Amino acid sequence: MKLTPALQAAYSKEHLKARDAQQLAEFIAWGPVVFQVSRLMVKLGIFEMLAKTDEGLTCEEIARDSGLSDYAVKCLTEASLTIGTILVDTATDRFTLSKTGWFLLRDPRTRVNMDFCHDVNYEGLFSLEEALKSGRPEGLKHLGAWPTIYEGLSSLPPEVQKSWFAFDHFYSDASFPEALRIIFDEHHVRTLYDVGGNTGKWALQCVAYNKEVEVTILDLPQQIRMMQQNISGKPGAERIKGYGINLLDDASMLPMTQTLDAIWMSQFLDCFSMEQIVSILRRAREAMTPSTRLFIMETLWDRQRFPTAAFCLTMTSLYFTAMANGNSKMYSTDDMARCIHEAGLEIEHIHDGLGQGHSIIVVKSNG
Repeated sequence: MKLTPALQAAYSKEHLKARDAQQLAEFIAWGPVVFQVSRLMVKLGIFEMLAKTDEGLTCEEIARDSGLSDYAVKCLTEASLTIGTILVDTATDRFTLSKTGWFLLRDPRTRVNMDFCHDVNYEGLFSLEEALKSGRPEGLKHLGAWPTIYEGLSSLPPEVQKSWFAFDHFYSDASFPEALRIIFDEHHVRTLYDVGGNTGKWALQCVAYNKEVEVTILDLPQQIRMMQQNISGKPGAERIKGYGINLLDDASMLPMTQTLDAIWMSQFLDCFSMEQIVSILRRAREAMTPSTRLFIMETLWDRQRFPTAAFCLTMTSLYFTAMANGNSKMYSTDDMARCIHEAGLEIEHIHDGLGQGHSIIVVKSNG
């Protein structure tokens, strides 16, 4: 296993003393309670109240300003104190926000992750063991009766849909400016397939960045309909087309054209098993000319600069297990490279460090 230096240092030897390890073990054992208490401290506005005062607040003041009972406030603040998200002045019994509490309140990634875990995953993760054994998203039944979450995206309850798309877009949006430069300034792309284009957000950025590019979004028919509604009337929408396709069907081929410059797959292949990825890439290869380049943008967990990012990504893998499709994950470089080579393709270059830890793998046909 090849890891970045920071990950190698973090994961190859024991760092904790026995007492700290025991504390972490208990933190894990009580994890669901820790999560819900911390989520409610954000949702109910208590962290916000504490963030706005230098002197801190007493339980009585928090109860008065939040409308909660004294009992509810004491349960939440005492738990939060031991979690480490708030601090107490023992002389005045006033609570203040800790650094950890500040990140839960203000850090965009943490807020997106928390909403995603609660609205999309929380109930379904109870079925994680079943999903790991069956290879199916057994937790998805808590949201709807679809074989995978992708067929149900357009039908999810509004709050769940909002959190799903916020999570999906957060991790890709920060990478788009650099990705656009790579695609259009380095490779001079004029025709592009956006595979798994979702709401058309990337396609709209493409047509805004380059006034000549023609984009075809390939996705499930229901996603194409959602995309068409989303881009309607927006600048450059006339240069965006939709092509309905189910890439889980091995017989579904990408449309053939001799003028195809690029195939773009952003946070797409992590939605499939390795066997399915090989099948998709083989079909992509069929649509490629010698000059076509396939751009695969993924958050490869082993290429992250910091352990916190690798942690978020490996946890996301279990969303795919329990909720999304039951058989995909956030892949390592070695796993993705194995799929690429098995499909008869060759890695030309890897760009690292885009946005929230993304890499772009530039791929060409070797035949």
